[in-house]
Amino acid sequence: MLIKSDYESPLGNLLLLSDGTALIGVWFSEQKYYGAGYHLEEAVTGQDLMIDEAKRWLDEYFMGHIPTMGQLVLAPKVTDFRKKVCEVLITIPYGETMTYQAIVDKLRLLYGGDIGSARAVGGAVGHNPISIIMPCHRVIGSNGSLTGYAGGVNRKVELLKIEGTQI
Repeated sequence: MLIKSDYESPLGNLLLLSDGTALIGVWFSEQKYYGAGYHLEEAVTGQDLMIDEAKRWLDEYFMGHIPTMGQLVLAPKVTDFRKKVCEVLITIPYGETMTYQAIVDKLRLLYGGDIGSARAVGGAVGHNPISIIMPCHRVIGSNGSLTGYAGGVNRKVELLKIEGTQI
């Protein structure tokens, strides 16, 4: 059973989605790829441990603190390649950024071989179903540009400002 709940952030409403054992989605209400193909109308509106933990995490984040994962379990339902990209995303430290190419380089180190291109990584980052917590907003172009963000580039800028990142 899927459980959904709204969270009103300073940057707009977020929808949180849990499968009862893990957080599987966090999206801004008008975000590109909203819902990631889940049948959100079938999800029950409510609370569970994962949603409570996600709300606690988001509260800390938006207060300008560096939140810890605590009991929060993330389980994005994505392809194997996108899962590998998500694993790299969660290693990008608070207040820092990483380029798409640096993610490719890290994937090659971790998994070897021809893991994909910066463009493929860009697609995976853009489809990240757990916004903010899996910090796709910390990914930038190789020239330092703030390239697209599914939640909107204006939000990307604000998220980086919250973290004190030099833009």
